[in-house]
Amino acid sequence: MNPHVDTEPFFLSFRLAAITTVVLFVFCVPLAWKLSQTRSGYKPLVEAFISMPLVLPPTVLGFYLLIFFSDRSIPGMFLKETLNIELVFSFEGILIASCIYSLPFMLQPLESGMEQVPAKLIEASYTLGKSKLQTLFHVILPNIKPSILTGLIITFAHTVGEFGVVLMVGGSIQGETRVASIAIYELVELLDYRTAHIYSLILIVFSLAVLMVVYVLNHRNRVTG
Repeated sequence: MNPHVDTEPFFLSFRLAAITTVVLFVFCVPLAWKLSQTRSGYKPLVEAFISMPLVLPPTVLGFYLLIFFSDRSIPGMFLKETLNIELVFSFEGILIASCIYSLPFMLQPLESGMEQVPAKLIEASYTLGKSKLQTLFHVILPNIKPSILTGLIITFAHTVGEFGVVLMVGGSIQGETRVASIAIYELVELLDYRTAHIYSLILIVFSLAVLMVVYVLNHRNRVTG
């Protein structure tokens, strides 16, 4: 019997990853710029807090987000009663959870790239009368293209592979929150290893392709730099 490959979980995973990547890029560019320019003593604390998803078990983060989003919490109750929005077991909920969980994967490459831009280049921009915003868009971002590409690619790939946070917040609703990683988990529970192999191989090939792109870009950057 030939295995049935449902493409919907993959389309949902890629949709979630694409939106998460765009949202985080827009949010992290000014945040990374601010962190790269500040010398405040609070900077390590802010960076440590933002980087917590790197070391926290996904289920821990997912558990507290589940509580925070539920209609038993004040924010969840407000959203439900005022705006008629329920974040638990919804695409919007796993989107917010994914943005929180993938935040450091976008922020760190951007901040690192901005910190490597020569200070003289920034000072020259200010000397020519450019504002901070103009300097960011016309001087900083064009000079950190490898960091931008790394942040975009790694964030997208990381979101595609998310499991714990998405499962805790969104569960497994067909067409809504059942992403590829959750589909694989369910196939294993059903002992459908053949289909699980196919799903897993698709993600393995995707992950390898993403890593190859990142390493090729970094190699080219070192050679041309």
